Amino acid sequence: MTKRMVIMLIIIGVIFGGIFGYLGFRSYMMKKYMSSAAAPAVTVSVVTAVTDVWQPQISAVGSLRAVRGVEVANEIAGLVQSVHFKSGDPAAAGQLLVQLNADSDIAQLQTLTAAVELAETVYERNKKQLIAQAVSQASLDADAADLKGKRAQVAQQKALVNKKTIRAPFAGRLGISSVNPGQYLNPGDKIVTLQALDSIYVDFYLPQQELSRVSSGQPVVVATDTYPDKKFNGKISALNPKVDPQTRNVQIEARIANPRHELLPGMYATIKVQAGAAKRYLTIPRTAVTFNPYGEAVYIVEEKGATKDGKPSLVVRQTFVTLGPARGDQVAILKGVKDGERIVTSGQLKLKSGSPIVINNQVQPASDANPSPVEP
Repeated sequence: MTKRMVIMLIIIGVIFGGIFGYLGFRSYMMKKYMSSAAAPAVTVSVVTAVTDVWQPQISAVGSLRAVRGVEVANEIAGLVQSVHFKSGDPAAAGQLLVQLNADSDIAQLQTLTAAVELAETVYERNKKQLIAQAVSQASLDADAADLKGKRAQVAQQKALVNKKTIRAPFAGRLGISSVNPGQYLNPGDKIVTLQALDSIYVDFYLPQQELSRVSSGQPVVVATDTYPDKKFNGKISALNPKVDPQTRNVQIEARIANPRHELLPGMYATIKVQAGAAKRYLTIPRTAVTFNPYGEAVYIVEEKGATKDGKPSLVVRQTFVTLGPARGDQVAILKGVKDGERIVTSGQLKLKSGSPIVINNQVQPASDANPSPVEP
């Protein structure tokens, strides 16, 4: 090795030694600074975990249907002679609604009635003559058959006349009239809707895995955006005995009391089925739970000494939890949190176990068991 190469190696060693020495000194100074400087407190919001009573529920959406509802229509064609109702009126069962022109039918009925009277007279006279052997039994039998035929014609004509009188099939509320006097109606033309509203059905669907939790007579609570602050109570009245093979859902029918006629057929509704006995759960807002590859965790607030002004020094401790059922903005905690412990609900991204915190609860995340969408 030449003298020149030795000198170059010495110079390289001095350069690298200086670099590593500088890096080591810098690392030492930064550790010393970080150890002497206190970590800044993180501002968070907290909530106290409390035990609450939860009623297990199954949620669904459905539509309302009248217990009795029909579009009143005429069975035979005719000219409207008179209308005996006003739009929106209540109607009693059997109440006259529309009278079609039946003058010619009534006249035909009178003709047939006269023929029946004549046939009765002939039959009674021949019955007496049969005793005197003035007529044969065959003649009397023909008279009896003729009388029965004419009576049948009268009954048929009476039915035709009655069809020209259109009555309410049941009690309910009438809708908006679509006929006027003088209007010609074809068979099946709509006259007016009639809906019985004292109680109303709500139809909804549930997946087949929920069938074991529902039965006839089970309580339900119905809500509609028409009355956002009001709940309507009812009971399941029937379960369809067949599951839809396309969706694997089953149709459920519940009956709701509607004495003030607030609910109308065709309305959209949300349904809560009261499934099972009420249970007690420790609940916190969903926003308090953080998710990571190791599981779900929350930050519990703890006191650690005191500050210079004598106030408690607060830090957080991360703990893993076992979640239970969720309800609205709330979630049940089965394991990991005790009743009365304070849980961080916002600001978790800046936290780790042992981080100092400052509590500011001026703004709290939503924690509603039955949240509803807010219109923009």
